Amino acid sequence: MLLAESRKAAEQVVQEALRQLEEPTLISCASSADHLLSKVKSVSSCLEQLEKSWSRYLAHPEDISGLLHSVTLLAHLTSDTMAYVSTTCLRAPPEPADSLTEACKQFGKETLLYLAFLEEEGTRENDGTAVKSCLNRISAITEELLPRGLDIKQEELGDLVDKEMAATSAAIKTATARIEEMLSKSRAGDTGVQLEVNERILGSCTSLMQAIQVLIVASKDLQREIVESGRGTASPKEFYAKNSRWTEGLISASKAVGWGATVMVDAADLVVQGRGKFEELMVCSHEIAASTAQLVAASKVKADKDSPNLAQLQQASRGVNQATATVVASTISGKSQIEETDNMDFSSMTLTQIKRQEMDSQVRVLELENDLQKERQKLGELRKKHYELAGVAEGWEEGTEASPPALHEADTGKE
Repeated sequence: MLLAESRKAAEQVVQEALRQLEEPTLISCASSADHLLSKVKSVSSCLEQLEKSWSRYLAHPEDISGLLHSVTLLAHLTSDTMAYVSTTCLRAPPEPADSLTEACKQFGKETLLYLAFLEEEGTRENDGTAVKSCLNRISAITEELLPRGLDIKQEELGDLVDKEMAATSAAIKTATARIEEMLSKSRAGDTGVQLEVNERILGSCTSLMQAIQVLIVASKDLQREIVESGRGTASPKEFYAKNSRWTEGLISASKAVGWGATVMVDAADLVVQGRGKFEELMVCSHEIAASTAQLVAASKVKADKDSPNLAQLQQASRGVNQATATVVASTISGKSQIEETDNMDFSSMTLTQIKRQEMDSQVRVLELENDLQKERQKLGELRKKHYELAGVAEGWEEGTEASPPALHEADTGKE
């Protein structure tokens, strides 16, 4: 009875994950291939443990606690893996993204069949070969998404971490100063709705920069703790060189945060001048939130899970997410207000004028649809090139065979 109830609960978790895969709700998030591979390894380990627990249960039916734990853990790890597949696909080129999604769906279905197998009476073996095959397929596709590493000499890594973190802090401070300058100009030259919108958007951007600065400080504190606890008699530079993959993840993530801050402020500047697109500002805010998430992941790979500094970093990360949501909400609200003031007045137009406007509007719709199709094709090509040249790093476990990925450089174009 206990096994049946545990199995049903596990199936519900996996079924919900499959449903979310069909209708993704994590569109503003992004994960890396490295992080997905670590999740797949966790599922594989859990599956092996479940098979052992099943064998013990068959030999000693009263010893069911280990089996129940393994069933529950498998369901939740499967759900997590599906979520990471969904968010990894957001940054992947179209072809491998489609293949990865299909492999993930098959993985979910095979996991459900495997769980159903647990309730069959008289079963002596529980074969997880099909599930393992799906996991191998997901791993193979994901490994193809792993980009090339940074071209950095190991002896330079220690110095470069400090330099990049300092450069990121400087970029955030510069961005904050620019926002304050833009706000002053807007207050001097704008009035009414335009001023209200600009103040709200720029205020939310300032709050985001402040939240990121807090996160950077927390990241530095955690990195310092990791180095001090793990280096032994070695120097900090030697520790960074020995753990080069982890170190390069920090460097790449830090670069991405600084670059994202600069791009977001550029977008905000154009918006408040009336020459930019609100949508671009929203994309930029999501981009910088994703970059800070990668910095958090890279920072905490080697951290003690009970570390107070890790707790501070996670709290700072939540602050960045909340600030990002405020930027998006302010931008959407501002866009709506501006559009309301720009609505066309049809009351004084003649029938002929309205007909002419209707035809012009139809032509514009066709032009926009054509532009949209071309832009989608361009986005696909950009994603392919993105993974060839740089890719996305989010920190990784030691022992990963692939080279560490490089994040957005300062001159990298947006997706």
